[in-house]
Amino acid sequence: MQSREWRLARRPVGMPVMADFELATVDLPAPAEGEIRVANRFLSVDPYMRGRMIDRPSYAPPFRLGEAMQGGAIGEVIESRAEGFAPGDLVSSLWGWREAWVAPAAGVRRINPPSGIAPQAYLGVLGLTGLTAWSGLTQLGSPKAGETLFVSGGAGAVGSMVAQIGRILDLEVIASAGSAAKCDWLRTLGVQAINYRDGDITRQLLAAAPKGIDIYFDNVGGDHLQAALEAARPFARFVECGMIAHYNDSAPQPGPSNLMYVVGKQIRMEGFIVSRFAALEDEFTATMTGWLTKGLIRHEETIVDGLAQAPEAFLGLFCGGNLGKMIVRV
Repeated sequence: MQSREWRLARRPVGMPVMADFELATVDLPAPAEGEIRVANRFLSVDPYMRGRMIDRPSYAPPFRLGEAMQGGAIGEVIESRAEGFAPGDLVSSLWGWREAWVAPAAGVRRINPPSGIAPQAYLGVLGLTGLTAWSGLTQLGSPKAGETLFVSGGAGAVGSMVAQIGRILDLEVIASAGSAAKCDWLRTLGVQAINYRDGDITRQLLAAAPKGIDIYFDNVGGDHLQAALEAARPFARFVECGMIAHYNDSAPQPGPSNLMYVVGKQIRMEGFIVSRFAALEDEFTATMTGWLTKGLIRHEETIVDGLAQAPEAFLGLFCGGNLGKMIVRV
């Protein structure tokens, strides 16, 4: 059996381009004892993958040049020599960016989506995306009913989950997005939306939250972080999840000019990687499944068809090409 896979051809400088990727065809071996052969059905592309394209020490090892990249995937078992796995089973793995693969079954998780929930939800709302939003807000944001939450990148995969969880927890939620359509969608969720393309984000945030903000969930960094520092109330909590505004910087950028507010306002600012909260996965899954069943969470997906389009889908993350979770349907 043959499979196509995307490889990193060279390390990008600044915004990646298509020439940084190459599509290769490989022969797959038959599964050995304890292994399974899987055909991927859905792949995840995520902003953090940009960091793995840089050759530097980090929480996730860099992609190697000339080798298949990794990422979240939902696939169907085609052949099994592993106990507990049979053809037709659906599995969640990190063997993304390819059509099919053979690997030990010990490294994957079998999934059984509840009625009405599509398998690709395990790449988004019921996967690491949802866990990131839920754990970051509840464990680090320490939300209290009636407080004000500001979410940057509020129409993205993580941001849209944070905004909705905030509403469920009785927070006043303000979220930023980069188009009128995305802001309109956020408003249907009961969220106050501001379009960062409509002018100075600090001015807009101060107008939206005249009494200040208590929690900032940061997915963007840059001018959004500066605005949040300006609007922060004393003892605000800043949950630093991502700073996509800087992922393609080719040189270090100046930090916020008002960072001194961290001292004067006694702000707690803490970054996190979702693996830190892996032990809470069962609690998260039960909680999120309950919210989904009750119709309290809407999980939008932007689905791009075909493995050949995976790099384009990935690049779309950096120019506002997605509403909710970006997914490639193989």
